[in-house]
Amino acid sequence: HPSVLEALADVGCGFEVASIHELEKVLSLGVTPERIISSNPVKPIEFIDFAYRSGIDRFAVDSYEEIDKIAKVSPRARVYVRLTVPNEGSEWPLSRKFGVDEETALALLEYSKDKGLVPIGITFHVGSQCNNLRNWFIAIKSASSLWEKARSKGIRLQTLNLGGGIPIRYLRESLRIEDIAYYLRGLLRKYFTFMPAELQIEPGRGIVGDQGVMVVSVIGKARRDRERWLYIDTGVFNGLAEALGGINYPIYIHREGPLHEWVIGGISCDSMDVVAKGVYLPEPEVGDRLFILSAGAYTTVYASHFNGFPGPKVLPL
Repeated sequence: HPSVLEALADVGCGFEVASIHELEKVLSLGVTPERIISSNPVKPIEFIDFAYRSGIDRFAVDSYEEIDKIAKVSPRARVYVRLTVPNEGSEWPLSRKFGVDEETALALLEYSKDKGLVPIGITFHVGSQCNNLRNWFIAIKSASSLWEKARSKGIRLQTLNLGGGIPIRYLRESLRIEDIAYYLRGLLRKYFTFMPAELQIEPGRGIVGDQGVMVVSVIGKARRDRERWLYIDTGVFNGLAEALGGINYPIYIHREGPLHEWVIGGISCDSMDVVAKGVYLPEPEVGDRLFILSAGAYTTVYASHFNGFPGPKVLPL
């Protein structure tokens, strides 16, 4: 949301962008190119060209083809390679689609240098909503190993991007960002002889996830076999897409009474549009408001107008 981006820009945050649209938003806030990177390892060449012409020259890579694209339109751009690391314990794994092993990563760093680019660092992602410290342990250890292998090949890296993964509380307690930071600092001191000149992290969900409450209305009730169903005026296609991937939102209603188990159905006619199962609430009535907590991340940006229903309206407070 523009108000969130503006607040982050004002306090000096950097930004990671994946598209021309995102980049234009950030540049419109007066953010300088030195504070912008692109960590998507597979990017449209049109975006690379636009970003480079806008002064952004730091791009993630994990394939020879990506290096060729960057070298074609962004000579002397700076690149950082993405390692594959474990995503166990993350509620939204990201390891299968992107990343390479250490040996391939080293070869890519050498190849990028041969193509006239400047290899500057390493990145990884432990998976979104990560509550497993072991993922960071393996990632830092692997990154330090690659760092030394690159140095032995005459490639002096300077940037370590720790990716995302900072969790928030949904139905269960999550790791605190302070605890993760303390743990990471210890790992870096243990496995890196010298601290990287630049450390980056992309907290994303960890910044805004628990700052949003989605207020919805009950539009229907039904019994299906032995199940109680509630239907609400939004759904997985209109802002709650992560429910399809396993994110379980806390849901609250301002009523008292005996608790019943409910299935929460979305507004569309698609049978996939089920927001939650096993939700315990007092008996609601049509027209009641439900409050969906921890809805500040990956909600409005996922929303479509499927079936003609709009996404949520955002009210910054």
